[in-house]
Amino acid sequence: MAEPRALPREEALRLGPPHWKHACHALLYAPCPDRLFGKIPLRYAVLMQMRFDGRLGFPGGFVDRHDTSLEEGLNRELCEELGPGAAFLHVTERDYMSSHASEKPQQVVAHFYVKQLSLEELRNIEDKATRAKDHGLETMGLVRVPLYTLRDGFGGLPAFLSNTFIGCARDQLVHTLETLELVPREQLQKAVTLAQNRL
Repeated sequence: MAEPRALPREEALRLGPPHWKHACHALLYAPCPDRLFGKIPLRYAVLMQMRFDGRLGFPGGFVDRHDTSLEEGLNRELCEELGPGAAFLHVTERDYMSSHASEKPQQVVAHFYVKQLSLEELRNIEDKATRAKDHGLETMGLVRVPLYTLRDGFGGLPAFLSNTFIGCARDQLVHTLETLELVPREQLQKAVTLAQNRL
């Protein structure tokens, strides 16, 4: 299967109906001062979700013909998948990160956004996620990405990255962790290499 092709937002928007569908997803994160077992700094809380197909992905979904913009479609999907705790969320074009086009199994342009929240806002989303319209249907629940590596050298981020992700979600996660420096570069590169050796 061909790898998703990265393309600028302007070019991505030129791919439209009837052949192309557009989907938008968002990585939500917050600074987190907590320590695992009182020792390991968590640094940030980064949210992903377990999907209905058993793969990891980001909240969001397809933009439909009633949505006036990518961002309107994304905000609608976030409310459906995250529930009442996400009512305050307003992802905008300023939060846009990237676009990728895939031709198989269907022609889809995936737009990716990243938004920083306060830890209180993120916890509110987590607390109310089970009341979302799509909980237990399209989404099985939220998970936090472990941004550390345990003493065994594999537990934590390397183990998390060895899971199965939908589309280019793994690459989007790694790119964001690197771009925003949420994980030290050397630690991230080592985690990616360890995960790839397990795939």
